[in-house]
Amino acid sequence: MKTITDTDYIHSLIAEGEHQQQDFKFEISDARKIAKSLSAFANTEGGRLLIGVKDNGKIAGIRSDEEKYMMEAAAQLYCTPQVECRMQSYTVEGRTVLLVEIDESPRKPVYAKDEQGKPLAYLRIKDENILATPVHLRVWQQEGEERGELMEFTDKERLLLNLLGENESLSLNRYCRLSGTSRRSAEHLLAKLIRYGIVESVFTEHKFRFRLKENPNDSLSSKQLDLWK
Repeated sequence: MKTITDTDYIHSLIAEGEHQQQDFKFEISDARKIAKSLSAFANTEGGRLLIGVKDNGKIAGIRSDEEKYMMEAAAQLYCTPQVECRMQSYTVEGRTVLLVEIDESPRKPVYAKDEQGKPLAYLRIKDENILATPVHLRVWQQEGEERGELMEFTDKERLLLNLLGENESLSLNRYCRLSGTSRRSAEHLLAKLIRYGIVESVFTEHKFRFRLKENPNDSLSSKQLDLWK
């Protein structure tokens, strides 16, 4: 059996290109900026960073161990809660590539501090790190609550579902305008229906929109769904 070398392994990863669970970084020059990537991976499905690889897949190599220290600072000092990541160095074409693996966090949201120290949470969408919306923050907040929640069907739920049924998708602002609902109430209701598997968020044209899921969560009975139509 042929032994896979460091070069073979790293080149196989690079061949995948950048995607939802992989990102290339030419260098780490700012721990705060890399914390943004860690937040995005930890809040989504996890992933890996290849440090010392250009966007076009060319291997540049890391400059020194200083980049490892900056990665540790990003994970431990600029992410809240701290992000657990695994680092391993590979020698490829005489250069060192740092592979950083990040697991999906069980404690969401994971915030990254910006230049002003403001905590912001990100999501990984395809090959981009996108700022999470207040609706996403509410979903995570509700998921973290220990007590269960009884789903009560009111006129607010009915109106939202009717609007989503009449439109392919809705932005948060448009839903608020059409329904006359406050942003706070709209965020809470959308988050609740996302958690119940009835509504989903989609990222199109550089913004999040919300739509009905094609196959609602099996935890809701067909009788319940019929009542909402």
